[in-house]
Parts: sequence; C-alpha cells; structure tokens
Amino acid sequence: MQHPSKLPNVGTTIFAVMSSLANTHNAINLAQGFPDFKCDQKLIDLVSKAMDSGHNQYAPMPGLLSLRETIGNKYDSLYNSSYHPESEITITAGATQAIFTAITAFIKPNDEVIVFRPAYDCYIPAVELNGGKAISIQLSKPDYKVNWEEIKSKISSRTKMIIINTPMNPSGTIFSQHDMLELQELTKGTNIIVLSDEVYEHIVFDGDEHQSICLFSDLKSRSFITASFGKVFHNTGWKMGYACAPKDLMTEFRKVHQFNVFSVNHPVQVALTEYLKEPSHYQELSVFFQEKRDLFLKLIDSSRFGVQPSKGTYFQILDYSNISQDSDIEYAKRLTIENGLASIPVSVFNDQGLDEKVLRFCFAKSDETLKKGAEILNKI
Repeated sequence: MQHPSKLPNVGTTIFAVMSSLANTHNAINLAQGFPDFKCDQKLIDLVSKAMDSGHNQYAPMPGLLSLRETIGNKYDSLYNSSYHPESEITITAGATQAIFTAITAFIKPNDEVIVFRPAYDCYIPAVELNGGKAISIQLSKPDYKVNWEEIKSKISSRTKMIIINTPMNPSGTIFSQHDMLELQELTKGTNIIVLSDEVYEHIVFDGDEHQSICLFSDLKSRSFITASFGKVFHNTGWKMGYACAPKDLMTEFRKVHQFNVFSVNHPVQVALTEYLKEPSHYQELSVFFQEKRDLFLKLIDSSRFGVQPSKGTYFQILDYSNISQDSDIEYAKRLTIENGLASIPVSVFNDQGLDEKVLRFCFAKSDETLKKGAEILNKI
C-alpha cells in the first residue's frame, strides 16, 4: 500500500538523535533541554497527596478552575493584565500541545504563517499538517535582531498568523518593548492572530524584563500565550502547560483541545494549584538560572568558542567558527563521539539549514555537570 506522507521532510528530531548519540558514547548531555537535578520535593509530595486523596479521574476539559484562577492571579500581579479563568485560560499537556492546538484551530489550507528562525521545531510541522504555508524570517547571529520592514514586506492577504517566541529557543535572545510595539503596529486593524510562545517568561537575565504579549492591549486582543509548568518547575516529563487568549479565540481553541487530549493530568493540576500560592517559586528563577549561565561562561572563559551571553532561556549559543569549518551537524556529532559532550546544531532550526557554525548548549544542569562540560570545551 502507498500512503504519501503528510510531513515528507520530517524525520527523527535532532533532540532524539543527539541524546541517543550521547547515550551511546556515554557523553555529557548538554543537548536536550531538561534539568539533570530534581524538582522541589514539596511539589512531588503535593502530587502524591493529590493521588492519595483520590484526584485520579478526568479533570474538567479546560482544567481545574482553581488552577486557572491561580494563573489568572499571576497575570494580574505580574503584568497587571487579566485573563478570565472560566473562558480565557485552558490547561494543556505541555506548551507543545497548546501550540499545536492553537495552530490547528485556525490555520486552513493555503493560509500563511510567519515564523522567526532559528525556530523551535514544533511550529512549522503543525502549520504544514494543517495545510498552511510557513513564511520563514531568518534571523542571524550574533544578536538575532528582527528587521520589521522585512516582516512588513512578507505580510499578505493570506497571512493568518505570526508566531513569536520570547525568550527565544534556541538563540537565547528576547524581544524588546520596541519589538513588541512594532509587532502591535504591524498587526493593528488586521485579522492576523499572534501566537506567543512564552515558556521561558520567568528566565530573563541581566535586569531585563519579559515583554509579555499581554502587556500590549491591541496585541493581547488578537493573541495566544502558551506557557509551560515543566520549564518553570524542572519537571519537563510531566508535560503540563497552559494557554491564555481572549474568549473568542479560546472558544475555538477548546473545540480542538477537547478532541485532542480532552483534559490533562488531574493530580498534577491539584498540586500546582497549591504550589503556586507561593509566587517565589517562579519569581526566583531568573536569579537561579543566571547564576548557572554565569558559572558556565566563567568556566569556558579560556576556551576558543565565541560567546554572546544568553539573555533568556536556559540555553547558550557558542560559535565554533574559529575552531572548525565542519558543518554544525557534523561538528556536533564529532564533539559527542570524540570529546564526550553533546550539544544541538542550530542549523536544524534555520531556513534551508543555514549553517552559521554555532551550537546550542543547555545550562539547566548541576554545577558538577557544567564543570565537566566546560573542561571538555576548554581542551578543544
């Protein structure tokens, strides 16, 4: 039987490839974006308590109202911006499901979606699965700045959505207030939906502030925010996230959500409701991860790699162009096999595989792991 693929150009993700290579060669894994340290024992205990208390059946389709109320309170306190818990917040099986659901709810065949690259790898496949066309905007090292005149030139009558990611994975850059105002002006008076991936909103460095889409009233009226508890609380395997949007957008989102996953992990929702009563759990993250970024950069200060310090996320881009002219995919594999250190080649996130000789390293690791990784980089 012959069945043409709906994603003919998609293979195994680079994350799976590099992590498998790291396992095979017993390499230190700074490739995939997950912590190698435990999440807070208090949160684990709260999940266990919720299970013991009988919260083991389906949660309500949009998520526990108590958790949605807690999330709404967070937006009120952090951004002075409100989302109604009953109609504008939905709990999802991680941010990836929220992103896929938002795209599926609105993108039809021949719709165009503007995507900034290097882009996290779940955006474009979701667009293509729904018959849409991704319009890539390639950003370049070292600062990955957006040329808003270029964006303006790419908008057409077929433009249905713009996807942004700030702080940005894999580049570790952030959108400034100026960027957000430019985006707001560009989309004002249009039917363009903005999908804002803000999973690293609480991981911003050097005194900068996260410019959430909800801070800009016209943008907020046309936008989704997707967020991740796993990124925030060091438990990516729990796959817990949420989406926020105005009621008219969220109504369509939930139509897809209910037939995609219907509802998500009930005891974890109960635990998070209790845990989030203490805002310090997320308010201290920027300091926590900046200390790790600074440690990692200090440890590799004598290396031959070029560095532009990450402005957010828990990823650091390193430039190896002074060391080798191998493609970044080949160099990442060599670094894993020959030197015992796994990273992610950034070209896989770029338009047409643009290779700028940079690798992405995850510093959401124990200090011991970072020291071992730095020792390897310093010897190259």
